[in-house]
This record gives sequence, C-alpha cells and structure tokens, in this order.
Amino acid sequence: MKPMNRIDGSELDGRLLQLLLTVLDCGSVTAAAQQLGVTQSAVSHGLERLRVITGDALFVRSGRGIVPTDRALAMAQPARELIAAMQQLARQARFEPAEWEAEITIAANDFQRDLLLPPLALRLRERAPGLRLRVIPSGVPRLEMLRRDECQLVISPRPPEGSDILQKRLFEDSYRVFYDPSMRDAPLTRDDYLAAGHATVVYEPRRSLDLDQRLEAAGVHRRFAVMVTGFGALAPFLRGTRLLATVPGLLGRHTLAGLASVPPPLPCPAMPMYLLWHARHQHDPSQAWLRAQLQEVAVRAVQQPSDESGTRRGGDAAATASMTLG
Repeated sequence: MKPMNRIDGSELDGRLLQLLLTVLDCGSVTAAAQQLGVTQSAVSHGLERLRVITGDALFVRSGRGIVPTDRALAMAQPARELIAAMQQLARQARFEPAEWEAEITIAANDFQRDLLLPPLALRLRERAPGLRLRVIPSGVPRLEMLRRDECQLVISPRPPEGSDILQKRLFEDSYRVFYDPSMRDAPLTRDDYLAAGHATVVYEPRRSLDLDQRLEAAGVHRRFAVMVTGFGALAPFLRGTRLLATVPGLLGRHTLAGLASVPPPLPCPAMPMYLLWHARHQHDPSQAWLRAQLQEVAVRAVQQPSDESGTRRGGDAAATASMTLG
C-alpha cells in the first residue's frame, strides 16, 4: 500500500468517490450495491482500488458489519463537495428541465409534505419527467442533513442556523382551532378553550410544537389528552370527540378536511415556513430551477380558496373573543 498521507488525486474519479459515500451512508457493501444498482463484487473491487490509492483500509469489520476508519470519515465531506462541483460543472453550460435525469431528496414533515409536495411532483412529471422525487421526514432539521447531502432541500418552520445554509420564506400560516362540530360548539371564549381537552403533535424525541411551547411559557396551561407524532394522526382523535387541536390552518385543506375550525380565542403567533438548501447548490441552475418550482407551488397552495362555510360555528364571535394572555 501507499504511504498513509500520499493520495494521487489523478487516480480518483467521481464514481469511486460516490461509491465511498454510498458505503459510508449505507453501512454495508450489500446495501451500497443495491442502492448503486451494481453487484457486491463491483463494490468490493471499487473499495480495493480506493484502498490502494489512499493507503488506508477505509472500512474494517466490527461484529457482523463494517465501520469506517478515520481516513474514510475525513474524506467524506471533501468527496461530497467534489461530486457536487462535478455535477454543477457538467450542467453549467446548459440546463434543460426536460433532459434532467437525477434523484432529488426533499425533507419535510407531514404538514409541508401533504400541502406542497404532491402538486410539486405533478409539476415535475410534466416539466422534468426524468427527475425522481424522494421524500423523507425532516423531524428536527439538522445542518448535517444538507451538509452531507442527505437531502438537497428541507422545508421547515424551524430553520437551523449555519453560515453555509441558505433559506427563503415560502409562506406564513395562521393557527386555527379544529374540532368535530357534531360533538361540540366552537370554543368562543378563553375559559371554554382552556376547559376543553386538547390533542397536539409531539415529534420524537418529545419535541413539542413551537406554539405549545410559547403558550405554556405565557402561562396558558392546557390539558393534553392525546399527543401524536404527526399532524396526519390528529383527525381520528378529533372525530367523534370533544377534543380541540390548535394547529396550522392550512391543514384544513387536506389532513383535517371536514372538521370545523375557528381562530383561537387568545393571541397566537403566525407560523412561517422556510425552504432551506446548502450554499454549494446556490448557483446550480438545476437546483435554482427546482427551488423556483417549489416556491411557485407554495404560492398557489396558500392562495387556493378555502370553503369554510358550515365549518365555522361561531367563527365570527371567536375572532372577537378575549385576546389576552396571562
């Protein structure tokens, strides 16, 4: 093998670097081969070439699996940046959406996913049919998701801070109180609202919604009878019960359609939604085009008229109800 710190860069190529990253991300040769669409022997052969070039084992056995060496971990981020630069260089001269062949990963939780990504997928099938859209949950967004290229875009109301992470506000939503009108009237007063049982979302591991944290900090104590891990699970717990759920109003377009909703009878902040991406994709014409498509979808989704007739029992009264905390 070659000395540890002497790598001949001319012997490396994009395919070898992508193979290294795939084995790192998958944690096994078998899974890497499946993701790359090649045989295990091809992956093993590529790893052997990398070992000769780098003079390092790169991966060693641990139990029934493999773990990366320090050298493999140190190569990961430069490799990701090099691959991104190669891809950008190949596309820089001319970009035609209809000719774009790639897989794009977007991280979003169920609210943003259901509101924005189905219409985005439809638009992409029409304008960039060779683009494959992969959707993963964002959970609590981490800088490493974008830095390690686990995804190219994140949609979140909580943008993580990082000098290499860029963001754009997509829209702003207002909170509404959803309930089953066959089981109860609208909560028109603060007392009625606080006396009710509530359902809410608590993301793993036990991260509550921003709104719930703010109301609790302001001295608004509610009794939570049900806590679920996503907005999509709320509706079955509201239907047929007297529970309330104070969540983004745009959920009434899909996830909570058919339930009644009114403005909260106490002050609630607006909820912004951001699109996040890594700085290395800022000037990539394909990524810029994709971001523009998503921004257009967001504008249309928010501006889409919503028919709330018959679902706002006492809504006007709730809008003028007591608006003081404390």
